[in-house]
Amino acid sequence: MAKTKMKTRRQAVRPRSVQAAKKRQERRRLPSWTYALGGAALIAAIAGGAFLLGKDKAQKASEGPAASTGLPNTPDYHSLLVAPGDATHVLLGTHAGLYESRDGGRTWKKAALPGQDAMNLAHSDGQTVWTAGHNVLAKSTDGGATWSDVRPEGLASLDLHGFAVDPSKPMRLYAAVAGEGLYRSDDGGQSFDPVSREVGGAVFALAVTRDGRIFAGDQQQGLLASGDGGKSWTPVARAGILGLAINPADPKTIAAGGPGVLLSTDGGRHWRQVLQVREGAGPVAWSQSDPEIGYAVGFDGVFYRTTDRGRTWRAVS
Repeated sequence: MAKTKMKTRRQAVRPRSVQAAKKRQERRRLPSWTYALGGAALIAAIAGGAFLLGKDKAQKASEGPAASTGLPNTPDYHSLLVAPGDATHVLLGTHAGLYESRDGGRTWKKAALPGQDAMNLAHSDGQTVWTAGHNVLAKSTDGGATWSDVRPEGLASLDLHGFAVDPSKPMRLYAAVAGEGLYRSDDGGQSFDPVSREVGGAVFALAVTRDGRIFAGDQQQGLLASGDGGKSWTPVARAGILGLAINPADPKTIAAGGPGVLLSTDGGRHWRQVLQVREGAGPVAWSQSDPEIGYAVGFDGVFYRTTDRGRTWRAVS
């Protein structure tokens, strides 16, 4: 597959270990780049503060129909998805709809769903793509060109802060409903049933491995993992996570956005910080066609790229 060459600058960083979570009752002084697990105040800080850069930019500039260099001036950078057959074709979900880049994030233009809050993007099988967010649940069967609303039975609401597809069972979907819990569908989104009330209500990131393990970035409890379909959970990292992506070629390699970009190469047991971003980082995504390539959005207004499976990251320019 041909790769688009882009001018980049290396983000030099010395990897830092991320403290693994142990017992929930333990209280320790956290490093300055981790988020305290503090409850509602933390959710408000992340939801209202981490995306402030995008909102400020949206107030200062309007995005035209033509492609523009750099991340779009729009409220909130929420989600990322790389087209299955093209590592340079990227979708960015925002509070104002979807934006598209066909050159690996160097330039962007409006794509679809204007005015809709695309907090999540998830690929199913073939050309099927899902998006979910504030009162949004939509499905595309043509790779994101056109969309249809989905109104399933069983969800407490359509305020979906987290959404994921089981890669080994494309009909199995997980939805984190704000303030309610985690729900699961086994019929491709026609209906959902509750899975957990303890996890899901404060989740901003979800990911599922091929063997069915679920990772959830819960803003009250940190990064959690479940090996039984969401019935029980184990803390794995004491950091506020806003984006999760499991490498399609190596499920033990997981990238997370929060205090910069974190990387695990042992299935989520241990984490290290591979990219420092003072303002924090949000959505992350891997390429299926070239799993060495991944992308991350920094809340410093920079779009980052890795070409070595997450070990080093460079700013796209």
